[in-house]
Amino acid sequence: MSDLDPDTLLPSERMRTQALDGKVTQIHRGQRYADVGDRFTIEDSTFEVTAVESRTLGDLTDADARAEGARDLEQYREILQRAHGSFEWDDGAEVVRHRFERRD
Repeated sequence: MSDLDPDTLLPSERMRTQALDGKVTQIHRGQRYADVGDRFTIEDSTFEVTAVESRTLGDLTDADARAEGARDLEQYREILQRAHGSFEWDDGAEVVRHRFERRD
């Protein structure tokens, strides 16, 4: 178990604020950034990583998108395209889901 910089897992201020509000409870990233049991702190709130799983973009559902602060999978795709200018959705692309829970 280690302490993470919250920016490592949640790269935008919007996502960190949404995590504090309970609207973001997971994030998919292109590689593994944490292990189960790792912790990070946003303001005075501590979060713990509860699951880390390899998946593909094609595995993502509307529920996954909502857990990352998007309305649905379509909006999630749009957010990714805005954040990563040359991003193209590929159902076979490997990603890593990091789930976390507030612990305070």
